[in-house]
Amino acid sequence: MAEMLNGLKRTDMCGNVTAEYVGQEITVMGWVHRRRDLGGLIFLQLRDRSGIVQVVFDTDVCERELLDKASTIKLEYVVTVVGKVRRRIGNNVNPNMKTGEIEVVAEKLQILSEADTTPFSVGDVNANEALRLKYRYLDLRREQLQHNMIVRDSVCRIIRNYLADNGFIEIETPMLGKSTPEGARDYLVPSRVRPGSFYALPQSPQLYKQLLMIGGLDRYYQVARCFRDEDLRANRQPEFTQLDLEMSFVDQEEDVMQLTEGMLRKMFKEIRNVELPEKFVRMPWTECMNRYGSDKPDLRYGMEIQNLDGIAVKSKFAVFQNAVKNGGTVRAIVLKDGADKLSRKELDKLVEFVRTYKVGGLAWYGLGSEGVKCSFAKAVDAGELDEIKQSIGMAQGDIALIVADTDWQTAVVALGALRCHLAAKFNMYKAGDFACLWVVDFPLFEYSEEQGRFVAMHHPFTSPKNEDLQYMLTDPARVRAKAYDVVINGDEMGGGSMRIYNREVQKTMFEVLGFTDEQIAEKFGFFVDAFKYGTPPHGGLALGLDRLVMVLTDTTNIKDVIAFPKIQNASCLMTEAPSTVDEAQLRELRIRCESDD
Repeated sequence: MAEMLNGLKRTDMCGNVTAEYVGQEITVMGWVHRRRDLGGLIFLQLRDRSGIVQVVFDTDVCERELLDKASTIKLEYVVTVVGKVRRRIGNNVNPNMKTGEIEVVAEKLQILSEADTTPFSVGDVNANEALRLKYRYLDLRREQLQHNMIVRDSVCRIIRNYLADNGFIEIETPMLGKSTPEGARDYLVPSRVRPGSFYALPQSPQLYKQLLMIGGLDRYYQVARCFRDEDLRANRQPEFTQLDLEMSFVDQEEDVMQLTEGMLRKMFKEIRNVELPEKFVRMPWTECMNRYGSDKPDLRYGMEIQNLDGIAVKSKFAVFQNAVKNGGTVRAIVLKDGADKLSRKELDKLVEFVRTYKVGGLAWYGLGSEGVKCSFAKAVDAGELDEIKQSIGMAQGDIALIVADTDWQTAVVALGALRCHLAAKFNMYKAGDFACLWVVDFPLFEYSEEQGRFVAMHHPFTSPKNEDLQYMLTDPARVRAKAYDVVINGDEMGGGSMRIYNREVQKTMFEVLGFTDEQIAEKFGFFVDAFKYGTPPHGGLALGLDRLVMVLTDTTNIKDVIAFPKIQNASCLMTEAPSTVDEAQLRELRIRCESDD
């Protein structure tokens, strides 16, 4: 039978009771984590957010009635225990537990809430993930998930304190806004009072934060909830949180980058006791792609992409020669001491792996303990193999993995993905190492074959480099952006840009993107109108809070850092959202649902 607190107050959290408390009477409250009944002794492990403390019901100390009551307790009961702290003796001491030197000798017990047998053991990470998500509130009792939530709280607190110290103010922007083009698919919210009209949930507060700069707020930030109706991946959710900031009277990327570095240094020092470098590496986008095949390279290991075009153009191997002669490239990575590590079966798997990145295949050339192994040996002579070896610095035991393609970017992206795959396979980096860099000088535009036009690589309000303004209309592919992404351990933590604040430049940007005056007025009229009334130079950044907490907690699963996450199809197993609604609600919104039949 559940009991009331009846005025009892918790004096201490379970995990905070240490040897300093010996002899004191305390009141602790929590969930029963473990239970052992030895007849005259009953031991409980009592758990709360701070940790676990051992409680003992001893016939030498407590009355029989109390012992009988304790014998009815089951796992996950919520209880209050009043008792005195005493030292554990001999083998009873648990050095692996923060509270392992002491135990609480119970004098009073109240059962606040009983619990049925749980669908899985609380704390069991091997339990089916779908089951744990269905009963998420039970999985949240797990120590690691609670730690992740505490880290997330610490990150937000550090952000707020740091930005306040640097003159920023926190401002909320609307959740119900206007749907705009150029971006992921919006989540739409129907309007009851304006039938047929819809709000859009924000993909980011981009326009609002720029309007705040035009409104003279100078330095803004927000820990913002954002929504994108797109296919999910391991590190992506339909609703997510980002730190959003904007600052006025800046026109150099370095202004925002230095501020962000200082905030990240403070965060990693306080949470992980890790000293990040005083200045992160800066690397242009083109260099990133050429060296690492990625715009978010992991710098914790080498295995850089190398260029074999000079050899390939005169190669006797037609695949190499034709790729270069048709405007493409031949690139390679070298896996040190990898020739004997990769069997033929494993090499065949790597061929299939790179084909998923739209290249035709993978060639290899290894210097193994049993001699040379080469997939194209019959097409070339020993001299060409030796030239390849010298060109890319191969040593005995190494293997070169080579991709040829008529499209430069396709080739380097495939090798970049292979580089990451091999690094994970052969444990080329250590947990706790952090490599940080800024990727800069992105292209302002990229050509969309699907849409048959240029689209903004970031968004339509990103400023072009001053020296590239002259190419906006004549050679858009040549224009670089004042944009920057911060990358840690191969994951993009966030990015931003200097914004366009000149009316004519913004007009030219829309022109390159193919927007008519009518489309501009319809989609961005309120924003463009604001430019007429004085706009300061400004720039900003958004950091993905979820991804940042993932890095700080060493998890690769974004669901581990979100209290109530969605699954792959954007549904919630616990609440069963999304769900159908009453016909009356739909009628009120003037909405009719059509079946797929």
